Amino acid sequence: MVIDLTKSEKITFFRFLFLYLGSSLILMLITTFFYYQNEKTLFFDLIKSNMQNVTSKISNEVIVSHMMGTKFEKEKYLNSKEYKISFYDKNKELIYGNFNEKVDFSQKFIFDEKSLILVDNSTVGHLGIEYIVLKDISLEVKIYELKVSIILIFLGFYFLVTIIGFYLAKLFLKPIKDERIKLNNFIKDTTHELNTPISAIMMSTESENLSLKQIERIKLSAKRISEIYKDLTYIFLENKEIKKEKKELDLSLIIKEQIDNFEPLFLKKKIEVLTNLETTIYKIDKDDFIRLFNNLFSNAIKYNKINGKIEITLKNRVLYIKDNGIGIKKDKLKDIYKRYYRATSQNGGFGLGLNIVNMICKSYNIKIEVSSIEKEGTIFKLYF
Repeated sequence: MVIDLTKSEKITFFRFLFLYLGSSLILMLITTFFYYQNEKTLFFDLIKSNMQNVTSKISNEVIVSHMMGTKFEKEKYLNSKEYKISFYDKNKELIYGNFNEKVDFSQKFIFDEKSLILVDNSTVGHLGIEYIVLKDISLEVKIYELKVSIILIFLGFYFLVTIIGFYLAKLFLKPIKDERIKLNNFIKDTTHELNTPISAIMMSTESENLSLKQIERIKLSAKRISEIYKDLTYIFLENKEIKKEKKELDLSLIIKEQIDNFEPLFLKKKIEVLTNLETTIYKIDKDDFIRLFNNLFSNAIKYNKINGKIEITLKNRVLYIKDNGIGIKKDKLKDIYKRYYRATSQNGGFGLGLNIVNMICKSYNIKIEVSSIEKEGTIFKLYF
């Protein structure tokens, strides 16, 4: 996942990664230490148990050999690769063996971090043997191997944790980056949207004597700027600073008024607007309904084709706005109400209109449905 980050995002990214990896390292070190101590203890217990089994077996052979008068085969124990062994009499003098170190016979187990020594006196003097001293010579190697295996497992897991941490950090910053990209695109689109009406006003006011056509163009451009301003105010102030005045309104009358206001726009594209409006009373803030209808109607004009058609029907408390324009792809319908989202790059816009429509519908519990076929048209239904 490749993500270009700004300087502040990089700082945040590395801070998150440092805290995550640092805390993970401390936790894993503590866990590894206790795991090592536990494994080491189990290891010692296993070695002790094995050594006790060996000395018990030797002791039994000594006793049996003494009682049966047979020869005790000590050579097979003296040639062991895991142990060193020696046999002592009651005076603690060495009889024979390959272990010549000084032994404290008062202790049963002697541990010096590198080896483990077991002193066994279960032979009770048979064959003159009073003590069997067994030393494990593989302990140091086994402990080393245990450490190496734990370190390798630790490094493997920490490498995995590092990869996960790196991925999580980028995943954490991705929404921020996406929002930044959306904001940058929004600023570009807003600049473009404002540039068109402003340019039209500037061109129309170049001459001292304005014609009716120039005046009409200025009115349309001023109205477009006003609509952009109202949409931005509504969306970014989240309607908190706007006073609502809900009244029982005849929606059909407001729709007729707004259609008349948009007449220059749809006539310019030679779009035929067909209406079938019945009187419908609904309690709503007038500005909210105008904003709701205008966004849907302006989209029907904007994304329609030359010589297209728009049908507006208000019947049985359901408002239908149908056009035969470019339509919306099926896989994009689920995202059309998201802020800044644009299902198409045609005809400008910056992805706020349908987001506003959705917000108003939610605030008044107006059910909204949309169906669309690409290159055939779109139908919006509002249930009041």
